Amino acid sequence: MAEQRRSGGDGAAASEHFLVVFPGYHRSWAAWIAHCLERNGHRATLQRWDPPREVPLEDSLGDLLLARGRVLLVLNDWFFELGPRPAGEWNDVLRGFVAANSERFAAVNLTNRPLLPATAVLEPASLWGLGEAAAEERLLSRLGLERLRPPRATQGRVRYPDTRAEIWGEIPRRNPRFTGRDDLLNELHQRLADAERGAAACALVGMSGIGKTQLGAEYAHRFSTDYDLVWWVNSDDRNIQRDRLGELAVELGLSIGNEPGERIRAVRNALRRGEPYANWLVIFDGWDDVEGAAALLPQGPGHVLITSRNRGWSEHTDVLDIPAFVRPESTGYLMRRAPHITAAEADEVAAEFGDVPLPLVQAASWLGESGMEVSEYLRMVRERKLSTVDEPAATGDGYPQSSLTSWSILLNRLRRAQPQAIDILSLCTSFAPGRIPLGLIRAYPRAELPEELRWMTTDLPAWTRALDTLVNYSVLTRETRGPLAAEMGPHQESVHMHRLVHDIVSKLTSDDNRDLHRRAVRTLLAEADPGNPADSRTWPTYAELLPHLEPSGALESRQPRVQELVLNCLRYCVRSGEYNGGLALARRVREWWPRFMDPVDQPMLDLATQEGNLLRAGGRFRDAYELHRGVLAKLQEAPERDPLGELVTKSAVAAGLRHLARYEEAYELQREVLEGNEQLLGAEEPQTLVARHNLGVALRLLGRYAEALELDLETLTRRESVLRARHITTLNSGNAVTHDLRLLGRYRDALARQEPIVRLHVQVLGAQHPQTLAARAQLAMCRRRESGASPDVGPSMASLLDQLVQLHGREHYLTLSFITNYANFLREHGDLTQCRRLIDEAEAGYRALLGPAHPVATGMLSNTGLVMQAAGERAEALSMFEAALAGLTATLGPDHPWVLGCALNAASGRNFTGRISDAVELSRDTLRRARHTLGEDHPLTLSCTVALAADLRAAREQEEATKLEETGLLALTRALGAQHPHTISARQRTRPYWDFEPYLG
Repeated sequence: MAEQRRSGGDGAAASEHFLVVFPGYHRSWAAWIAHCLERNGHRATLQRWDPPREVPLEDSLGDLLLARGRVLLVLNDWFFELGPRPAGEWNDVLRGFVAANSERFAAVNLTNRPLLPATAVLEPASLWGLGEAAAEERLLSRLGLERLRPPRATQGRVRYPDTRAEIWGEIPRRNPRFTGRDDLLNELHQRLADAERGAAACALVGMSGIGKTQLGAEYAHRFSTDYDLVWWVNSDDRNIQRDRLGELAVELGLSIGNEPGERIRAVRNALRRGEPYANWLVIFDGWDDVEGAAALLPQGPGHVLITSRNRGWSEHTDVLDIPAFVRPESTGYLMRRAPHITAAEADEVAAEFGDVPLPLVQAASWLGESGMEVSEYLRMVRERKLSTVDEPAATGDGYPQSSLTSWSILLNRLRRAQPQAIDILSLCTSFAPGRIPLGLIRAYPRAELPEELRWMTTDLPAWTRALDTLVNYSVLTRETRGPLAAEMGPHQESVHMHRLVHDIVSKLTSDDNRDLHRRAVRTLLAEADPGNPADSRTWPTYAELLPHLEPSGALESRQPRVQELVLNCLRYCVRSGEYNGGLALARRVREWWPRFMDPVDQPMLDLATQEGNLLRAGGRFRDAYELHRGVLAKLQEAPERDPLGELVTKSAVAAGLRHLARYEEAYELQREVLEGNEQLLGAEEPQTLVARHNLGVALRLLGRYAEALELDLETLTRRESVLRARHITTLNSGNAVTHDLRLLGRYRDALARQEPIVRLHVQVLGAQHPQTLAARAQLAMCRRRESGASPDVGPSMASLLDQLVQLHGREHYLTLSFITNYANFLREHGDLTQCRRLIDEAEAGYRALLGPAHPVATGMLSNTGLVMQAAGERAEALSMFEAALAGLTATLGPDHPWVLGCALNAASGRNFTGRISDAVELSRDTLRRARHTLGEDHPLTLSCTVALAADLRAAREQEEATKLEETGLLALTRALGAQHPHTISARQRTRPYWDFEPYLG
């Protein structure tokens, strides 16, 4: 061992330079060693080392000695497999060249496994199994260095490699055979480090089987010391992805409920703030669908890594293309897994499989496990003697043609040596690729499994052996769920099957038992159905079950229990806001059920109900209407009438009519539905109460606000009696009553009622439930109408808009409504730039969604006019006002409140452009109609009064103007209070206006 080095005069340790040489696999250890040396007063340079096999080892080691100072080798058994090289070559060089230069070389050892005998010349200090302080002490002792007291300050901090991040979320186990890719990993690390704060996201993009997931996992392990939080999100399925990302909220200790949207929002906010962890890494594995990515991608001081086959990520993140192995990586991997093959033989195998990692992994597993000679293996592959299927000319996903034959060899070997592994593998192909909840087999032992699979529920040792075999052959990988290192029973076991593996095994396994296996899987899925998709606590389970419905044949099943599972998954999609995924599922179900069901069978009616709910929730109102109208026609043509089914369908048709702005027809049909329900079921039944609630919606759309309030109050009272105050539909009735009060101008009453309603929503449903967000939007509008100048109204509206966007997206009709309301608030408070941008966005969104002739799209023109008028564009504003007035009058008639509001704005536009007599005429007619429709004391009627006074004053009819102004001011003070913004504006003779509030019912 080297002697301790000291300087001559004061006894302080002299500074030395060390070249820390490490294989890329041990980057974290090398970084920590360099940190230790620097904090004790020395200099260190990191040197990643993977000497080319074709360069003599002595030359590569000699190059290291070109550096000043000593060379510190970071050793384990992996170090001597670099290349790889024969053990004899390493021993010869250690005994010769290294021994001759022993003063320049030192080493540490990270393993308890035996190293090559000649490694003794390096006298490696073992750091295996030591704590940080002991490891540092041993490192310094080996190098003959003294500990500096106090230690020197260094930039940043480096975590001890054996100490994981404080949150380590289900990262796949590190692959001890991970090969190469060092340049890719370092480039990825550099890209993330150099990115701007909040934009450090990179997508690893490449074909199936290229090793993207392995790269993501290796990055997490290799650079783990850079992060305090590392979280893995399986993203093959959107529902599982949202559930998994939301689980991070629990680990972060965030106080939220079970609703995924609420959890995701809380997680993203915590990551954005960097609280409690600023150094975080979130990895989304297998995220191919980039639609809606912005609503999930975290931003902030940490890093985001995505693996995907989709190059569309270039529009959202930095993209790093993942190529096949370079040839030395391929051959190095093969030779390490199968030590008996030569470099030339490894090169031949790599060429056969095109250097694609996944088939190379399988080839290496086969050669390593079987010990077969390469010539024989390649002969079998090329001659396809063991192929069980006709191999296509091209597989379509970029992997070589010979891969299928290679897999067939493996499967045939398993059939002979471990047939139970084939049973499990065949069963896995009846699930979807990705995460497979195999533990269901043992969780529900009473399920009707085929005779040949019953051993899975009774013979645990055989089950374990078979799974171990598949994992050892790299066919499956085990997944962990729940807390790290928690002991998990077989009933909780899950595995991951790569898409490419799933595809190949599906091609190569026998079809003889496929139907039996699919039946077993869908039976297990039905057994796992929680049976209550309305309960958000069951949503993670539905998210896990849903991807497996189609592969298992559940969509084509005739079993009522399986059909109920399918319907419950659709109900889950409606409740959780997974509208696009739900619609895709409904379409696939509709491809099957009509083949063996009558259109008026109950499951078909239930399917239509959920599909209609999904269509309406997603804004596809015309499609929903046509669907239910067709179902109603079939019900009415059926030989045996189903009065209750007809009422349910008529209610859905009425909803479609409301969304299509056929308000009178919708009201009449809904009234018929309510009367029918009262006769068939009684006034207190939940379905009757739904019909009563919907009739209130119809009245509200017609502008008959007082009647709507009377009906909604009755519905609320009945629901509180029958269903109790905390039921979700009772809460919805509370929202409806508040809405009516606000539209009637009773702002104080509305605000006083809505605040406790929102608190109940949060307690019962969670802060991010769609209905809770609707209730909070109602509360925001109550606050704005009651005291629009309150300083907290703007920030609370902005925050709520962000949450609606995250839940629904920007183009959803509920988001568009709140965008409009927030923009109108901004206009009132002088932010015309942002207001104009938002109003333009909402107007274009409604035109695209509803068509330009729909009353909501037409009413948006009036909001556009208000922005123009505020910006001084008076002629353009008047054009918008007149277009809105004409369009709404044609569709709704002259007395609808929306028309009266547009008329108020049009009169102001005429006044401001000098058309005084036209303004007086319109204002006088509008006031008359408002008094008739809304009453003398409604805020809109009083605004019409003040507006007419302003027009009369402009026409120099002072006496009538003064009288009207005094009447209006007195009534406004009485109705809203002396300090309400409307009253103050009227007192200051500021022209009143009306902003259009979109509502689709």
